[in-house]
Amino acid sequence: MPNLTMRLGDLSVGFVQSLAEAVRSFDQDPAPLLEQYGLDTARLSEAGARLSIPRYMRLGHAAIQLTGQPGLGLRMGQVSRISQAGLAGVTAAQAPTVREAARALIRFEALYGANYRGQSSFHEDADGAWLRFYSISPYNAYNRFVVDSILCGWITQLSALADKPLRAQRVEIEFEAPAYAAHYSALSDQPIVFGATTNQVRLDQATLALRNPAHCPSTWRHLLQLCEKELEQLTRTRSLRERIIQLLGPLLNGGREPDLEEVAARLKLPTWTLRRKLADEGTRFRTILNDTRRDLAMTYIRDTELAFGEIAYLLGFASAEAFQRAFKRWSGQTPGEFRRSQRQSA
Repeated sequence: MPNLTMRLGDLSVGFVQSLAEAVRSFDQDPAPLLEQYGLDTARLSEAGARLSIPRYMRLGHAAIQLTGQPGLGLRMGQVSRISQAGLAGVTAAQAPTVREAARALIRFEALYGANYRGQSSFHEDADGAWLRFYSISPYNAYNRFVVDSILCGWITQLSALADKPLRAQRVEIEFEAPAYAAHYSALSDQPIVFGATTNQVRLDQATLALRNPAHCPSTWRHLLQLCEKELEQLTRTRSLRERIIQLLGPLLNGGREPDLEEVAARLKLPTWTLRRKLADEGTRFRTILNDTRRDLAMTYIRDTELAFGEIAYLLGFASAEAFQRAFKRWSGQTPGEFRRSQRQSA
C-alpha cells in the first residue's frame, strides 16, 4: 500500500514568527492568515511544534499575495532572530565566534528543519567559508522566498551575534534574477550571482573570526552536549532502509537515478555488503528505490503545485512520459486523475 503519509520535510513553527513580523512590517495583520493555516497562539507556543514544508510554502505564498511583496523572504531574513531555530539557535547564540555559530546552525539543522531534498552544509578553506543551502528547485512563486529568507537570515543572525553588521563576500542563488533583484544589495557589496549552481553565502576569514561578546564557555559546552544528544536520538533508531531513503532525496534529480554502487559509497560500505544487509532485512535496493519514487510522487502531486514534468525531473525519470507510465502502474490512475481525486477528498 503506498505510503501517503511520506513527508517532503518539516520545520519548526519558530520560522512562522519571522513571516508574521515581515507581514506586519508592511502594515498588514498576519493573524487571520495564520489562523487559516491552523497556527494560532497555542500552536505556535507548543514545544517542538513543526509545520510541513508544503504547508509553509503555501503560507508564504499567501503572505506574499497579502502584502503584494514578492521579496517578502528577504524581509523575513532581515527580521529573523537566531532563537527561532530552537535549541540549535540558542546554542549558536552562545558560540565564541561567527565561525562556530555558523557551524552550529548548520550541524544541528535537523533539530529545527528537515527536507527530503537535502541539508545545508559548511565548507571552509584557507580564505573563508561557504554556507550552502540545499537546492529546492524547480523554483516558482511558492518556494523562492524560502531561499531568500534563509540566506538573508544567516547574515542577519550572525550580524546580531557579532554585534556589528556583516556583509557577505559573495552571494550565489540558483534561480534567475527576480523582479525584486535590487533588494538583495543589503547582503553583499558585490553583485549577487543569479542562475548559479548552488544557493550559498561566502564569508571571509576576518568575518568568521569575529568574537561573540555574549559568549559564555560553560553554557556553550553544555548546550553543545544537549544538541549532540538530540541529534543522536533522531538518527539512532533508523534502519538501513530508512538511511537509504534519506540518501535518495538529493540523489534523485535531473533525469538520472542513483544505483546501488553510488548509495553504498555514500554509506561507506562495499556494494556486496550493502546487498547482503538488505537481503537480511528482506528487501532489495531496487524495491526501496521504486517504493521511494512512488511515495514521493504521490506526496508531490498531493501536497505541492509542481507540474508533472517537474515531478518527473525531481524523481530522476528520463522523461515526463516515463513518469506517467510508472505512476499509472503504481496507482492505477494518471497523475492528473490522482491529483483531482486527492483535492476533491480534501
